[in-house]
Amino acid sequence: MLSHTTHIRTRYGEIDQMGYVYHANYVSYCHEGRTELMRRHGINDQVLEANNIMLPVVRFNIDYKNPSRYDDLLKIETTLTEIKGPKMRFEFAVTNEDGSLVCKACSVVAFVTADKRKPIRIPKLVKDALGLE
Repeated sequence: MLSHTTHIRTRYGEIDQMGYVYHANYVSYCHEGRTELMRRHGINDQVLEANNIMLPVVRFNIDYKNPSRYDDLLKIETTLTEIKGPKMRFEFAVTNEDGSLVCKACSVVAFVTADKRKPIRIPKLVKDALGLE
């Protein structure tokens, strides 16, 4: 499937009292990875909203392996691994500068109409932009 790599440098405000990146920030990092993968193919929130489409997260799982610290440069590898009905599944691998695995995660998003919040199959404009079918 489709993959994309994004780099994020951790910021001081993302660090907890133990000196590590606070665990919830990895959700944002993965969201950034997914956003950039889609943007690379011409799909962003403005395009979706202009077409009455929203893309809420319906599932998110994460396995933490090693901590990150202030000013670490993280690599977020994002892969679109499955498309089924109204849903798309993304997998993430976050590594630090020395190549150590920081965490692995999985996110499932669903396409819904913005006005009625009803699930819809993946829109043609998204399939076309991603080169699917």
